[in-house]
Amino acid sequence: MVTLKSKDGGRFSGYSGEGARVVTLNELESSAEIMSSTGIGEMDRVLGGGMVQGSVVLIGGDPGIGKSTLLLQVMAKLSAEMPVLYVTGEESVLQISLRARRLGVDPSNIELLTETQAEQIIGTSQSRKPKVVVIDSIQTIYTEELTSAPGSVAQVRESTARLVRYAKQTGTSIFLVGHVTKDGSLAGPRVLEHMVDTVLYFEGDGGGRYRVVRAIKNRFGAVNELGVFAMTERGLREVSNPSAIFLSRHETPVAGSVTMVTMEGTRPLLVELQALVDESHLSNPRRVTIGLEQNRLAMLLAVLHRHGGVVSHDQDVFVNVVGGVRISEPAADLAAIISIISSLRNRPISEGTIVFGEVGLVGEVRPVPGGEERLREAAKHGFSRAIIPKANSPRTSIDGLEVVAVSRLSEVLTSL
Repeated sequence: MVTLKSKDGGRFSGYSGEGARVVTLNELESSAEIMSSTGIGEMDRVLGGGMVQGSVVLIGGDPGIGKSTLLLQVMAKLSAEMPVLYVTGEESVLQISLRARRLGVDPSNIELLTETQAEQIIGTSQSRKPKVVVIDSIQTIYTEELTSAPGSVAQVRESTARLVRYAKQTGTSIFLVGHVTKDGSLAGPRVLEHMVDTVLYFEGDGGGRYRVVRAIKNRFGAVNELGVFAMTERGLREVSNPSAIFLSRHETPVAGSVTMVTMEGTRPLLVELQALVDESHLSNPRRVTIGLEQNRLAMLLAVLHRHGGVVSHDQDVFVNVVGGVRISEPAADLAAIISIISSLRNRPISEGTIVFGEVGLVGEVRPVPGGEERLREAAKHGFSRAIIPKANSPRTSIDGLEVVAVSRLSEVLTSL
């Protein structure tokens, strides 16, 4: 901590050179200048509209998923408008330079620093006065006031606390790169997520082409916002119409395939659910889900048996969300049930049909948020029929879209 002396002889602690004072809300004016665009639209979306002055963003993801690549591209965009500092504790300056050349970005305005001591990083930032700082990664940073090894819980927590304090007092935006554990969560103490303003997760198969950046926490925008990128030889390229990449175009309708509209933050997204129901030769038939919660699948199968008369206790049931998307909202219930019935009966769903809705334990079809936005997104992509909850029926008709409103599971089976 740096201790400064005020003009009247009093002392206060801080990095900004100004003492704290009490203000009222009417003294403050909301200004658009506190938020700056990163130059990458999908990144601005997950950040809540742009980079906020004095914010601290934590980015986690599997090794090699593209965290450093994305941040280097962001820093290259921002360096044309403001001073930036890239602090690396894992790679050398030469490695960063080689990556910049491979990505084709202009590194001339990016200042690089190889350092792992928090006090030295803050001291360099105070002298260079960058507007944006990247710390890659927070698990390599340590403070000399603690004797534990870098990466330990105490070191990660205290180093982050010092960087957060510096960001808030000076208005510097800081991006922290975090390691993840085997189960995909951020390594280190959970308090780390509470200390920062925004937590972003990189998702996707390291060997695949597409990457998804999801906002798990955001004090400046909608949570669960989604940004979609494609990995190319020149780095990550934003995908402006992700619905097109998550939909499989079959030459003819196939059994077990259903298209639904999910809401990721404020964005309606069309995804395909595929189900495979096959005779089981095990005493306990398998229930496997990819992209959906497995316990919810078991519940839906019980509802389907009790209120639909469809028996699956002797069948293996596999449900997959195409494209590696993870759906956590209950709006996928109706699509999962219809895809299971389609696969079990080996009867394809009519082409151009869109589905969404929550299914309750007593067999009712419940409404979901953003019904009209979902329908308009489906109509925009050429879908002509929608099976939706009755309470989500649009107030006015949507051109080219026939809406089938249902309130019970039995009505769903009749409409099919």
